[in-house]
Parts: sequence; structure tokens; C-alpha cells
Amino acid sequence: MTNNKFNFNDAVKALQDGKSLNGKDGVLTSLVKQLTEEALQAEIELHLDNDKQSNRKNGSSSKTIKSSVGNFELNTPRDRNGSF
Repeated sequence: MTNNKFNFNDAVKALQDGKSLNGKDGVLTSLVKQLTEEALQAEIELHLDNDKQSNRKNGSSSKTIKSSVGNFELNTPRDRNGSF
């Protein structure tokens, strides 16, 4: 499961093959990463919709996140004003 999209069937097969549930390459790590990135995208959309000043997206930056399921690189969105 090297891609970022969580696939339930692949996760079950990986567990059956003895892959760890958590850790750097754990089965849950990609799910937590995907959910967190999607939540951040939804939050920045709401932030920009409610912003009274002229503002827009300005790419993303990568951060290493340490979680209970393992460490992973998270792409966090940015805005032009730096207020997100």
C-alpha cells in the first residue's frame, strides 16, 4: 500500500499477510494520513469562504507527523495571507 488512497481490500490482505497494523508502513497509517489531509482541505475551504479579506490557496507544505499509528508526511494547505 504505497499510494496515499486507503483501500479496504488491500488493507485486509496486508493484515492477512502479516503486515503490522501501525508503524511507518502500517496498514492504518495511510488511512490516518488520508483522513487528516481531507479534513485540512475542508477546513481551508471553509476558512477561505469565511475570510473577509481577499485570500486564496497558496499550495501546501510537507510536515512529518508522529501519531500512534506511525510517522508520516502530511501535506498541509496554505493560504496567501498566512492566516490558516
